[in-house]
Amino acid sequence: MWGLVPLFWPLLKPAGAGEILAHRMAWSLVFVAVALLFVRRWAWAGELLRQPRKLALVTVAAAVITVNWGVYIWAVNSGHVVEASLGYFINPLVTIAIGVLLLKERLRPVQWAAVGTGFAAVVVLTVGYGRPPWISLCLAFSFAAYGLVKKKVNLGGVESLAAETAIQFLPALGYLVWLSAHGDATFGTEGAGHAALLAATGLVTALPLVCFGAAAIRVPLSTLGLLQYLAPVFQFLLGILYFHEEMPPERWAGFALVWVALVLLTWNALRTARRNARALRAAAPGAAPGASPEAVRPLRPGPTPPAPGRVR
Repeated sequence: MWGLVPLFWPLLKPAGAGEILAHRMAWSLVFVAVALLFVRRWAWAGELLRQPRKLALVTVAAAVITVNWGVYIWAVNSGHVVEASLGYFINPLVTIAIGVLLLKERLRPVQWAAVGTGFAAVVVLTVGYGRPPWISLCLAFSFAAYGLVKKKVNLGGVESLAAETAIQFLPALGYLVWLSAHGDATFGTEGAGHAALLAATGLVTALPLVCFGAAAIRVPLSTLGLLQYLAPVFQFLLGILYFHEEMPPERWAGFALVWVALVLLTWNALRTARRNARALRAAAPGAAPGASPEAVRPLRPGPTPPAPGRVR
């Protein structure tokens, strides 16, 4: 669903990116509130209101994801689908860079090689575009910052989206009222179908997140991480095959470097995951001294922990 989203935003024209963004923020709250009402999960809201620091972090997350949503909608409707897909390809590299710069994390040599390759890709793409790929960089940095804040907040995907859209709701509603007062709003003036599509922006936002949350407790995290590369792959293919955006050789070269960096990261992550799994099996209760790691299994394997939520 995330990979096919670029097909949806052009359907909302003649609404501009600002109006689409405001509707997305407002209607997302409606759909998420209905979902929470259905599952009766409200206790977290009271706890959040009693924690000013956590509430401030949620506000920062809401501001950052607003930038991400707005740039993405504008990029798709302005014919920059391929460049938008690049932003989500390089997002893991930016996340690693933020971990080094802000969290003082230490990288393995393979990770350094991946980050360096990603930086080279940005240089090549800057030459290819004749400018820095600012759409890609804005999407990558905003989503990486969003992930960093979400890590600090530690709320579930649906709950986090509910809190963020609750903060977004009044500014979004105020902007929509302002548009209507100036006669620039398309909601209600372009027919019932157009109004229904604008309202569906909430469903387009909430439904993939709910599916992601359901998958996170059923699918191994390593598999889930690999599957998330499908979204930018689909977006990239749509940009070339459906929207017929140009891809001169220098852009292919830049994307190829990004993909090499992602292959390095994925290989390193899978190798580390296997090594950690062997270490856990070796340290499991009941392991005989000298037993091979493969011969030892956990007595009671627990559920896979959920992955952090993701919003696009």
